Amino acid sequence: MRKSHPVRRAVLAGAATVSGIVLLLSLKPASDPGSAQAAGGQLPPAAAGQAPQGGVNGAVTGDVAQTQYGPVQVRLTMANGKITQAEAMQAPKGGRSDQITANSVPRLNQAAVAAGSADIDAVSGATYTSAGYKKSLQSALDKATASAGAAQGSGNAQTLTGDVAQTQYGPVQVRVTVAGGKITKAEAVQAPKGGRSDQVTANSVPRLNQAAVAAGSADIDAVSGATYTSAGYKESLQSALDKAPAGGGSSQAAGSGGGQAQTQTLTGSVAQTQYGPVQVRVTVAGGKITKAEAVQAPKGGRSDQVTANSVPRLNQAAVAAGSADIDAVSGATYTSAGYKESLQSALDQAGG
Repeated sequence: MRKSHPVRRAVLAGAATVSGIVLLLSLKPASDPGSAQAAGGQLPPAAAGQAPQGGVNGAVTGDVAQTQYGPVQVRLTMANGKITQAEAMQAPKGGRSDQITANSVPRLNQAAVAAGSADIDAVSGATYTSAGYKKSLQSALDKATASAGAAQGSGNAQTLTGDVAQTQYGPVQVRVTVAGGKITKAEAVQAPKGGRSDQVTANSVPRLNQAAVAAGSADIDAVSGATYTSAGYKESLQSALDKAPAGGGSSQAAGSGGGQAQTQTLTGSVAQTQYGPVQVRVTVAGGKITKAEAVQAPKGGRSDQVTANSVPRLNQAAVAAGSADIDAVSGATYTSAGYKESLQSALDQAGG
C-alpha cells in the first residue's frame, strides 16, 4: 500500500494544477466586442437622431418648422458625417421675439454641434423656438441620413421627411421609409386637426399611407371627403421622394461618349414671405441645373400678376447661373428673396 502513495500524490498534484489553470481562464475578462456578444452581452445601440457617420459632407437645410411665434429653419454644415456648424436661417422676429431669438438661437446652435444630434435641451424662456429648432434640425439630419444611406448602397433603408404642405384646414407633412427603391412605410407627421378635421384625418390618413406604400409613388387617388388633406399629403409625399438622392434606378444616362450623368429632382424647403410661401424644385444633371420651377408662389390679388411676371424670369436666371446667386426681379423683392432661399435649400440637398 505504501508503494502506491507517490503515484497517488502525483495524480492529485496534476489534478490540482489543471483545476487552477481552468479557474484562472474562467476569471479572464472578455476584452473584445466579440467576447462580450458570445457571453450574452449586447453592444450599445447608436443613439436615436444621431448625425449619420458615413462621409456626409457639405450643407444640409432642414424643413421649415412653424411655431406660434414664427417659422424656424436650421441649416447644418457637416464633415465626415459630423455636425461642424449649425445656424438658424429663420427664427421668430419682431417685438419680444427679437430678444428671445438673440438669446436662444446661439445656445441651440452650440448644443446641436456638441450633441451631434437633435437630442438637445430646450432653452429656458424659448420653449416654442426650441421645439421648432429641434424639429427642423431633425429633418436636416433625416436628409443627411438619406444621403449617407444612398452612398452605402441602394438596398439600405432611408427615412425621408417631406416639406410641410399648407392646406385650407391645416398643415400636412409626410415621412416615408424607402428601402431598395421602394416605399416600405408612410406616415403623416402633421395633419389637420380640431373640430371635424379630427374625423377627416382619422379616416383619410391611414388610407393615404396604405396607398403610398402600394403605389410606391405620389401618384395616388384622393380620399373621398378629404380633398384638401389628400392634396397636401400628395404634395408633401412627392417632396419627400424628391429628396432621395439619385441611385441606381433614378439616374439617367446623359451626354455623348462613354460618360454618364445622374439626373436628380430636388425640392427646396418652403420659404415664407410677406405675401405667401415660395418653394422651388430643380432638376440637376451633371452638376448643372437643367430646369427650375416654382412649386409654390404668392397668389391672390396683385400677387398673381407679380408671380406671373417674376417666376419665369427667376427660373431662367437659376438655370443660367447654375446657382442661387441670381438677381431679384424688379417689383418682386419678397418673391425673389423667397425663391432664392428655397432654391439654395434645394441645391444644398445635392451637396452643391
